[in-house]
Amino acid sequence: MKIVLQNLTKIFPSRNKKSNEEVVAVNDFTFTIPDGKLIGLLGPSGCGKSTTLYMISGLQKPSGGKIFFGEDDVTELSAENRGVGLVFQNYALYPHMTVKQNIMFPLQNLKGADKLSKTEMIERAYTAAKLVQIDNLMDRKPSELSGGQQQRVAIARALVKMPKVLLLDEPLSNLDARLRLQTREEIRRIQKETGITTIFVTHDQEEAMSISDLIVVMKLGVVQQIGQPQEVYDDPTNLFVAKFLGTPPINVFDGKVENEKLIIGGSAVLDVKGVADQEVFVGIRPEGFNLDSDGPLTCNLNSVEVMGRDVSVVSTHEAALVPVVRSIINADNKVAAKETVSYSLKPHKVFLFNKETEERIRFEM
Repeated sequence: MKIVLQNLTKIFPSRNKKSNEEVVAVNDFTFTIPDGKLIGLLGPSGCGKSTTLYMISGLQKPSGGKIFFGEDDVTELSAENRGVGLVFQNYALYPHMTVKQNIMFPLQNLKGADKLSKTEMIERAYTAAKLVQIDNLMDRKPSELSGGQQQRVAIARALVKMPKVLLLDEPLSNLDARLRLQTREEIRRIQKETGITTIFVTHDQEEAMSISDLIVVMKLGVVQQIGQPQEVYDDPTNLFVAKFLGTPPINVFDGKVENEKLIIGGSAVLDVKGVADQEVFVGIRPEGFNLDSDGPLTCNLNSVEVMGRDVSVVSTHEAALVPVVRSIINADNKVAAKETVSYSLKPHKVFLFNKETEERIRFEM
């Protein structure tokens, strides 16, 4: 099912009686979600990603704009008539019901031509349970399940109605690190097997990048960038996107451009053809450093962390906006035990940003 969002906007009234200033949770969001794809809505708390999801589901009504499922305008359609499956962060399972009863529950509310016999409901429930690999747990109560198993029950319950669209609102946030990894892999597998158009809301950029076909990065209700995860990582449109994506995070320096040379801390570190003289923010990905004894960028060495195939070099630099500069280099490179470490830079891992607007400044490589 293709989903089209046209100028989608959500405004909440002010809670401050003195100012009466409205809160714009989602601002003019326009995007076409391709049929059968998994889309990650990504951003910090309060960016509008869950509000967008709830408008798509029908739980919240837009203040402006339209929502289309395929060619059908569903903007005014009630949630129960949209054919969506919704999985919440807290699972919302009925504790007194078995797994089978929880999964079957949405089917018991179907009416008219959609109404199913008990046999059909049980068959559907087992089909959904098998898809998420919990068909051997059907007689247990939620209290007898692990967090990951409870999450699978919630997903099965959403899938049992055979929805046109699957909506997941931070579904992994209550799981430990190992279960998060396993469950996100399961979500990707299920989405591929079913081909259901899926929207996955998260503040965890690693989650979004690992399983999404496309990611939508949001900030304060405004879409910052849309694209394939690797494309957005490699080609951020502004400083916010560059800082939000990446583990470890991007290193940011104060810099300036003079005569098409990038200057950091008084040293010319890179040619940046086509860029006018100006002060800039400089973003350097951790993997953008080449260990080079004659390199132009010199940092004060703090420590070296061995991570197996890679080495993380922790250092400082007077021009860095955050005290710690972290560079990732191949473990075959030996870092000498001395006070400083020098680097040359990989141009495609270096990004320049306007100091006032924080928008990307591109240069010829």
